[in-house]
Amino acid sequence: MQLTPQKTDDDFLREAIQLARDGMMTGQGGPFGAVIVKNGEIVGKGSNQVTSTNDPTAHAEVVAIRDACQRLGTFQLEGCTLYASCEPCPMCLGAIYWSRPDRIVYGSFHSDAAGAGFDDQFIYEEIEKPRDERHIPMQQTLRNEANAVFREWVALDKRILY
Repeated sequence: MQLTPQKTDDDFLREAIQLARDGMMTGQGGPFGAVIVKNGEIVGKGSNQVTSTNDPTAHAEVVAIRDACQRLGTFQLEGCTLYASCEPCPMCLGAIYWSRPDRIVYGSFHSDAAGAGFDDQFIYEEIEKPRDERHIPMQQTLRNEANAVFREWVALDKRILY
């Protein structure tokens, strides 16, 4: 019986990097790729599809999370590792935290992406600003009405916690 050698972090990261290259070369989107691995097997894949789908949230990590959750039949990725060709942007990092994988392994730094024209530094800076100083104006209203839905959620017997 021949044993299959176990893949390493570098092997899985190379898969994510190849997805970045393939997606870029086929016109799907920018040069970003991601895979999600559970128990040594890839359970989710994604390449950037922002321009091909006209979806600004279709970053490689988000596409891979959607794929993995669909395949695994869950909205949580405990026991998984996310491999990304580049350090996740703030949006992707939020999605990653919500999906709860055990760890993240990435290739390039976000500063490397900035050098290629993908600069998300302005988002990091916006997050740090008070709401009333952000570039996109924010207005809060109807708090009591909106909070009523939270009260209904708390009272709901059939709610699924996450």
